[in-house]
Amino acid sequence: MNKPQNSHGPATGPGPYSPRTIAGPVLMGVVPGQPLAVAHRAADLAHSLNVKLICAYVDVTSYLSEESDGRVEAHPIDPDGIDDDIEGISAGIKERLGEALDGSGIRWSFATLAGDPARALGQLAESTDASVIVVGTRERGFGARFEELLVGSIAVHLTHRQHRPVLVVPLAPHTRHHRQEGH
Repeated sequence: MNKPQNSHGPATGPGPYSPRTIAGPVLMGVVPGQPLAVAHRAADLAHSLNVKLICAYVDVTSYLSEESDGRVEAHPIDPDGIDDDIEGISAGIKERLGEALDGSGIRWSFATLAGDPARALGQLAESTDASVIVVGTRERGFGARFEELLVGSIAVHLTHRQHRPVLVVPLAPHTRHHRQEGH
């Protein structure tokens, strides 16, 4: 929980702003094949704040349900679906992150979630009291634009569904070419 460092003014009513120490972890959403730039920025932020980094992959091909004994289980949306190797995908992402982050001095962990990415990341952020959620933009191209049109932007959904700040790391920024004089 973020606790006030100093208290200025009365305990009730308006008063001067009192800065708080950021103590919650940085939560980063990851996807297969995501450039490591997102992990690097999230790790930089976690290091700067001296907090843990939680890396979370959300499997959109499954959903969560509560079992009769209280356990929460992930079930595939389509049991006959193409992508039967969610454990392999998750393990591959974790291994790649380990190669990038192990030995960096960053305290980090990995979680696999299920369902709607914005909802799953928001719930994990709430349960861990995350200070900020870090996500990357999609790669440019027609497929990414079409998918965003159909599904929407995870970053936009996050900013509308919960109160934590969302840091969006650009993956392929568009560079403008300026005309040179005389051309």
